[in-house]
Amino acid sequence: MRDNVLWRKESHIIMLLAEALHIDAERALDIFYGTETYRQLSDPKYGLQLMSDQYLVNNIIAELQ
Repeated sequence: MRDNVLWRKESHIIMLLAEALHIDAERALDIFYGTETYRQLSDPKYGLQLMSDQYLVNNIIAELQ
């Protein structure tokens, strides 16, 4: 169940990222999986699963700069 919720959260983050960067979802997916934010989101010890999707998108964008 928890994996399914995290998968949906990741999907929503990817779509928000694509919208924010004006790119297609496939490119956003590539970017997302290459970030430190994704690595930390995948590890419960960081607690990023509790952060809002928009916060995480902003975090990813800041990471890219």
